[in-house]
Amino acid sequence: MSPYVLALLLFSLGLGTTMTFASSHWLLAWIGLEINTLAIIPLMAQNHHPRAVEATTKYFLIQATAAAVLLFAGTTNAWLTGQWEIQQDAHPLPVTIITLALALKLGLAPLHSWVPEVFQGLDLTTGLILATWQKLAPLALLLQIQPPNSYLLILLGLTSTLIGGWGGLNQTQLRKILAYSSTAQLGWMVLVLQFSPSLTTLAVSVYVATTAATFLTLKLAKATNINMLAISWTKAPALVALTPLVLLSLAGLPPMTGFMPKWLILQELSKQGLAPTATLAALTALLSLYYYLRITYTMTLTMFPNNLTGTPPWRLRTRKITLPLACLAIATISLLPLTPAAVALVAL
Repeated sequence: MSPYVLALLLFSLGLGTTMTFASSHWLLAWIGLEINTLAIIPLMAQNHHPRAVEATTKYFLIQATAAAVLLFAGTTNAWLTGQWEIQQDAHPLPVTIITLALALKLGLAPLHSWVPEVFQGLDLTTGLILATWQKLAPLALLLQIQPPNSYLLILLGLTSTLIGGWGGLNQTQLRKILAYSSTAQLGWMVLVLQFSPSLTTLAVSVYVATTAATFLTLKLAKATNINMLAISWTKAPALVALTPLVLLSLAGLPPMTGFMPKWLILQELSKQGLAPTATLAALTALLSLYYYLRITYTMTLTMFPNNLTGTPPWRLRTRKITLPLACLAIATISLLPLTPAAVALVAL
């Protein structure tokens, strides 16, 4: 792909998300989401592989459906209330439809079935954009609306954490595991969204850092399934020593940074009198922990049987840029002591 075309597409991605962030009008927010979708389509299909084309087609159809439902609900709301403002009081029916349309865009369960198939057809760089940047605009809209039924978001969140953990148990493809991981992490954000938006913002920040570190690690190791991780120690021994900590942070284990949002979300749910919900969410996190530990075990404690041909690569210096991965890995592992400062910062 030409550098000029790539720069234009990346600029359009930024423009679409920024437009949705800044808009207080449903029509402008919808236009921003559409620019976002149309900008990533060429990036997804650039390999011209049948799986990539299939994933791009599925993604386009799902996003177009969600956008059509969103526009319909926004128009219905304007018809019923006489205004297009996002943050004004809205009719309960259109707001419920908008919530479900945004859940389809994000890939929240039970509207998640497109996520693993789309991720499986993409390369890791485009998958990283899809798992992080593309989630920001719909989440910003969810933060601005007030669903009339508080149980809808709790149900979507709990279902996402459960299916995100359960779906990844039997997978061997790393991209599908990361897709289910994304669904589970989004479930945690949606659980607390209506009670503490600042906590959701903190959870999104930690999620973006940990997911980006995981994707960049797999890209550097050139691994797409679990078995390929068994020979990654010959390519980058230091990276293999660091990766388990990044994965356990993604799982939310202390003393890594990923424990911070889960801890605060469980605390907030308990304060709101939702202790059973908090208990269920904590139990579903154990399902996700299993497949993170499975990847960790394969990467660090198993050895590929024919390793003689695999030993020379570690002597060769990599030409890939590793500074972003190094910074993200440090942020992913060591920021838990800064929890009070992070809470104060996002609460401003």
